[in-house]
Amino acid sequence: MKLLHELRNADREIVWYQAENGFDESGTQTCGAMLCGSFNPLHEGHVRLALAAGRFLGQSIGFELSIRNVEKPALDIETIVNRCRQFETQPVALTNAPTFAEKSALLPGKTFIVGADTAVRIVDARFYGDQNADMLRALEAIRWNGCQFVVAGRTIGDRFVTLSDIEVPESAEDLFVDFPDKQFRFDLSSSELRETD
Repeated sequence: MKLLHELRNADREIVWYQAENGFDESGTQTCGAMLCGSFNPLHEGHVRLALAAGRFLGQSIGFELSIRNVEKPALDIETIVNRCRQFETQPVALTNAPTFAEKSALLPGKTFIVGADTAVRIVDARFYGDQNADMLRALEAIRWNGCQFVVAGRTIGDRFVTLSDIEVPESAEDLFVDFPDKQFRFDLSSSELRETD
């Protein structure tokens, strides 16, 4: 638990988890892409998306869980452990990186798999203090770190939204790849699944 306390206290930026090895400071770098989320809970949609994205990219897929969120308090140790225990085989990167610019610095060269709802926030200046220039700088940092995004369609409100519906700055269009909904579509979210429990 020492590593988790160091992560929680921001004395460490990343800790890896794998069921067979537990928590590790070096972890595995074998996964070429990371499915990012809060995994509260990990559900069939996450697992199916990871499998489909792995086939689409021809890469092994890991998961990234930030213990800090721009809009919420940091996760406590018990919650971190419980979230990790959901993963039976896949590696999980636990990070102190609430933004994708920060994630890209910790996981250079990785492809981040995100839903369209997340992609909307990545290119929305409101999430950068209403500063369009700050949003563009963050995207350039992501490019500098060799990262890009594969965007899966998501139901937002009453419509299914894909990358083609999102206004991506022209200078960053090459950072975003559409994941065709014919290869993967799952309309339930974690919050909807929590409501049915």
